[in-house]
Amino acid sequence: MRENMVKKVATRESYGNALARLGAENKDIVVLDADLASATKTEIFKKKYPDRHIDCGIAESNMIGVAAGLAAAGKIPFASSFAMFAAGRAFEQIRNSVGYPHLNVKIGATHAGITVGEDGATHQCNEDIALMRTIPQMVVMCPSDDIEAKAAVKAAAEYKGPVYLRFGRGACPVINDRPDYKFEMGKGSVVREGKDLSIIATGICVANSLEAAKMLKQDGISAEVINICTIKPLDKDLILSSARKTGKVVTVEEHSVIGGLGSAVGDALGEANPVPVKKIGMQDVFGESGSAQALLEKYKLDGKGIFEQVKEFLKIV
Repeated sequence: MRENMVKKVATRESYGNALARLGAENKDIVVLDADLASATKTEIFKKKYPDRHIDCGIAESNMIGVAAGLAAAGKIPFASSFAMFAAGRAFEQIRNSVGYPHLNVKIGATHAGITVGEDGATHQCNEDIALMRTIPQMVVMCPSDDIEAKAAVKAAAEYKGPVYLRFGRGACPVINDRPDYKFEMGKGSVVREGKDLSIIATGICVANSLEAAKMLKQDGISAEVINICTIKPLDKDLILSSARKTGKVVTVEEHSVIGGLGSAVGDALGEANPVPVKKIGMQDVFGESGSAQALLEKYKLDGKGIFEQVKEFLKIV
């Protein structure tokens, strides 16, 4: 299939559509937003179920408190905002009002990572996975495409406990449109077999890693690509199995290399099967304003940038 024919959908759109579908199946689902329903796409749910949509205004911390109260009353609240505000501004309330009592609150965080683009560093949240991973028993998911995002939202609604869902602003390729696709919380999947190294990616970086793997093949390098949607709990068995086969691991994420997927994978390998690891992501820097594609290229998170970094890594291992 030619590149211009590949279907692309923003995972924030998937979030809104999944909520609207689930709303018909479960009347306990309530959606909260912090004055961003149009951007987070919870307006799709709002149009169908206005009596179960609460706009909390630009008061994200209060929104989490309201969500906690709804969960304590037996509802299934999805609290929605940009990742920077959902994970950053409301961290204390998520920790103390949701995590500590282990309440059934789902946090839908959109506009994550540098692909927020022109909004700049203040809105480009590259720290949210790290923050949410530190909260005990918090599930953290970062879906790779439209199909996986919808499946992740459904799984979150069925799970009893706090869940953080990470979505992007821009359209990304649909890569899981196949008959054998099956989603399971806490499980990763091999999306491309290989033997020379393992590329472990999450979110939009899965599609870009597949692109890089094709370039590597042209150079005679067989790269295995693994899609990790659930960063916590991590599918350690799959990661260790791949690492034992290839002996080299590269992690790729649209997030800081500190505390995110790369750190989680590194911890797992360090405990059970130490191998050389290269972490590709934001290298302890803030982003800047620019188009999403220009930023991916600048920070080497596009297919070509991942390819180049892998080649450099292979020179020293």
